[in-house]
Amino acid sequence: MTTSPNPGAVLAEFTATLRFDDLPPAVVARTEELFLDWAASALAAKGLHPIPQFEAFARAMGPADGRAEILVSRARSSAYFAAWVNAASSHLVEQDDLHNSSVLHPATVVFPAALAAAQDVGASGAELIAASVAGYEAGVRIGEFLGRSHYRIFHTTATVGTLAAAVAVGRVLKLTPAQMLDALGSAGTQAAGLWEFLRDAADSKQLHTAHAAASGLAAAYLARDGVTGAQRILDGAKGMAAGMSSDSDPTRLTDGLGTRWALLETSFKFHASCRHTHPAADALLDLMRREQLVASDIESVVARVHQGAIDVLGAVTVPATVHQAKFSMGTVLGLVAVYGKAGLEEFRDHALTDPAVAAFRDKVGMVLDADVDGAYPQRWLGRVEVTTRAGRTFHGAIDEPKGDPGNTLTRSELEDKTRRLARFSGAASDAEVDALIARVWNLHTAASVAALL
Repeated sequence: MTTSPNPGAVLAEFTATLRFDDLPPAVVARTEELFLDWAASALAAKGLHPIPQFEAFARAMGPADGRAEILVSRARSSAYFAAWVNAASSHLVEQDDLHNSSVLHPATVVFPAALAAAQDVGASGAELIAASVAGYEAGVRIGEFLGRSHYRIFHTTATVGTLAAAVAVGRVLKLTPAQMLDALGSAGTQAAGLWEFLRDAADSKQLHTAHAAASGLAAAYLARDGVTGAQRILDGAKGMAAGMSSDSDPTRLTDGLGTRWALLETSFKFHASCRHTHPAADALLDLMRREQLVASDIESVVARVHQGAIDVLGAVTVPATVHQAKFSMGTVLGLVAVYGKAGLEEFRDHALTDPAVAAFRDKVGMVLDADVDGAYPQRWLGRVEVTTRAGRTFHGAIDEPKGDPGNTLTRSELEDKTRRLARFSGAASDAEVDALIARVWNLHTAASVAALL
């Protein structure tokens, strides 16, 4: 399992010494876009269960005020508890980003931790961007290193997210490479998060990201103050790969550092659901438009998917909550077939109560497709087979779901998404959102990020 030289140390060296001036303009611009998308995802969760419980815990355990901002409430707290709440809220409505080949949601763990630390120490916008890029680059590579076997049992955003957050905060704190390696060690030994919660419609997914962001932040602060961590937490004989993976590849940890910007490969979410549903949803929508079908025309749908989709979505048959419905392939396809989209309002108003959606859900099945599975996780292909009530069969195919780098959201579309998400929860007025958007588009020039809202 162990290789030499230590690939974790190489990763620590790169992320600790990464400067804003090292970043190509496209990386800076995309970081701002991802940051806005993340902030919108956090705002959309205001008042939704279980976010008030996370806020209450932070109020009970944290300081009455502090330098770091909790987005959903505008309250201030310590960096630890601001990261805790912001990470939980930004992962609730299933609108946060995803990196395909690592199967990691980087924004929901990197940005809460990096922003909280940046506000705590008075860092600039450029420093926040450099730190966030460091977190993305490390997190993606660690996710790829742990491989497909890891994701089958472990929620990668929870486990790998702890290390990604630690790296981002470590860069804000200007850790040395040796300290960054200690931060990785302390973060990795806290990495946790299991998929079992999906079977029970439990609230653990938000706990996963809260714990990852806050624990990663703590690991970096402790490393700054001299607390050491395992030097080979990633590939050591009793490290993460040894206990959490059967197909780890240490070469992925240092793949293209400084030349391959993995952050640019990250996808935005269009539908408000688990990303594993998006390829089939887009393929079904495209097919229905092409063949001029409506939901009542359809007798059955077979979604041809990769194994990861079956592993995650197969646990949900009849969803018990709105959040669990976002992990039901049948419900998502029912919403897009009946309403033309699977957005926040559709899930809130129709996912659990509309008989037409329930009827369509029961028409949907998933089967493993060798070609789709072979392309995954680098590419998430959408393939559906539709049989109509008239006995005709149609096939739909999408190679790049909406939001993928080759089919991305424009800045105008991201602004529209931000406004929609803020209005959904009432977390910010239109004027406040306009000011937020303007602030984020100029994040790279900001002398301070002390007040986002």
